[in-house]
Amino acid sequence: MHTHVTPFDLRAWKEGNRHDHRAGWKGASPEFGEITLTCPLPRTSPESLVSEVRGGLLPTASFEARGAHVEGIRLPTLNRSTLRVGDRVVYMTRNRFGATLEQRALAMRYAGDHYRLTALDKHGYVLVRAADDEDPGVTITVRETGRGKGRRLSVRVGGRAEGGDLALGLVFAGVDRSALTRIGAVRAGLSRATHFWVESQY
Repeated sequence: MHTHVTPFDLRAWKEGNRHDHRAGWKGASPEFGEITLTCPLPRTSPESLVSEVRGGLLPTASFEARGAHVEGIRLPTLNRSTLRVGDRVVYMTRNRFGATLEQRALAMRYAGDHYRLTALDKHGYVLVRAADDEDPGVTITVRETGRGKGRRLSVRVGGRAEGGDLALGLVFAGVDRSALTRIGAVRAGLSRATHFWVESQY
C-alpha cells in the first residue's frame, strides 16, 4: 500500500538499568501507527550489536553489525553489517573511497527496488527510492534536533511511501552513519594517504 505520509516526529526515550538498558525513539505516524526504534537492543553477544524499528503497519527492520570491533561502540556501524526488513535481507554497497557525500552514499536493493541513503550532515540523512515505470519514487528525510529530553527525530516524506520504505528510512537513525559524512570522507582520505605512504616505504 503506497500512501502519502503526514510529517511526524519521534521523541527520544530510555528505560531500564545498567544491565538492561534500552533507548531510542518513539512516536506515531498518522498513517502507519505507533513506531518504536530501539538503538541498540540489549546485547545477546559481545560481538553483535543490533538496532531495530517496529510497530504499527511497518515490517520490522533490523540493522546488525558483527565482529570484534563492536565491543566498544554504542551503535552498529556500516562495517560488517546485515540489514533485514521483514524476512528479507537488504543488499548494501558503498564506495568507501568517495570524496563527496553523493559518492559515499549507501546503495541498497530491497524487494526489487533500488535505494540510496545520503548523509546531509551528522544529524540528518535522506533515503531515496528510485523511480520506475510504475512509481515516481519516494524521498524520506530524517533529521535529529534538540537536546537532552527534548531531542526528537523529524520525519518528512515526499511521494507515496509504503511500510518497507519507512522502516528502511527509520532504522538508520539507530546506526553510526559517520562513514557517509564529509568527516568520514576526510578520514578515508587520510587513511588512504597513510596506507600509500606506508606501502611506498617498502
